[in-house]
Amino acid sequence: MEQSERTKDLKHKFALWIRESTMEIIEQKYRADNCSSKSEFIEKAILFYTGYLDSNSSEEYNSKMLTSTLKSIIEESDNRIGRLIFKMAVELAMTMNIIAATYDIDDTSLEKLRGECVKEVKKRNGNFSFDDAVKWQKG
Repeated sequence: MEQSERTKDLKHKFALWIRESTMEIIEQKYRADNCSSKSEFIEKAILFYTGYLDSNSSEEYNSKMLTSTLKSIIEESDNRIGRLIFKMAVELAMTMNIIAATYDIDDTSLEKLRGECVKEVKKRNGNFSFDDAVKWQKG
């Protein structure tokens, strides 16, 4: 990083006169925004507002903000879904290990069953329940 870039990135301490009601809002909101300090929250608010002022139109700025917000929501949803799928995979692995320990299934029968299951799940577009398995097994 160049010297001028480092100088621009140094923090500057100064007096700030602010209404008590605004300070109460900052106190309530800065942790909810994952800020480590009230100063960080105020700086983010200033950057947000100056970005709005610098934009050519509020529609353009709102569009960028909406895109950014939606991207964050989708990323969080992806993380949550990934964690849930992992938990389900662990439970499924436990179930399969219990069944494998209980029954002696030869490799040929296992491969044949896998092929039949793939066909059945494809036929049902991935919607296959325990009830479907019971009906399938009974013919």
